[in-house]
Amino acid sequence: MSEWFESWFGEEYVAVYPHRDAAEAEHVVDLIMDHARIPAGCCALDLACGAGRHSKVLAEKWWTCGLDLSEVLLRIAHRETTEAVFTRGDMRVLPFRTGAFQLVVNLFTSFGYFSDDASHMRVVKEVARVTSRGGTFVLDFLNTAHLRDTLVPYDERIIGERVVEQRRTISEDERYVIKRICMRDTDKEYVERVRLFEAGDLTYMLKAAGFEVRHAFGNYDATPLSEESPRVILFGTRV
Repeated sequence: MSEWFESWFGEEYVAVYPHRDAAEAEHVVDLIMDHARIPAGCCALDLACGAGRHSKVLAEKWWTCGLDLSEVLLRIAHRETTEAVFTRGDMRVLPFRTGAFQLVVNLFTSFGYFSDDASHMRVVKEVARVTSRGGTFVLDFLNTAHLRDTLVPYDERIIGERVVEQRRTISEDERYVIKRICMRDTDKEYVERVRLFEAGDLTYMLKAAGFEVRHAFGNYDATPLSEESPRVILFGTRV
């Protein structure tokens, strides 16, 4: 059986989410610049780069490679971002040499997609392998505590001439948030499923893989992490 993300991040995804916030990408890269302090000219990896909105900004500061599994999103990234290079790959088996990057980023909750936690840990270990000693890994994830308190069970939007319905639930075992996206005109339905890692879970995985967590923020403006924070943004230094 294929995983949900293998089919979802294609043409329908682009139709449902035609634009992402470029200003937000600027804010998170500013946060990285202020607290990672990676010298200009170093190598950066945008892990699960999607259509390349973060890669484009990262490439203004460092030599940047974006990696993603989606051919559709990578075609958009190639078309819109000439400053970075892009490659297709699985984040569980990174096609890069050991210690290749001084900076690795995984932004906008592009983590927690797999059905087993061993795969999630494998990703973090692969990130540790390709991060040079003293380099930085920035993991930007949803804040599970905040999501549980603010989950919107249903909404609908009009995009072009189509109505897109979104239903959100927490799985019975409380381990995943599940979003079902339905295009009313076609009756097609897609599912997103993201593992609900607590901040402590993420910190543990980074430490187990060989990172020392130096900073923990709750949003892109560098506010401290709390249960009310919308994000969990961890800066890990490879030791």
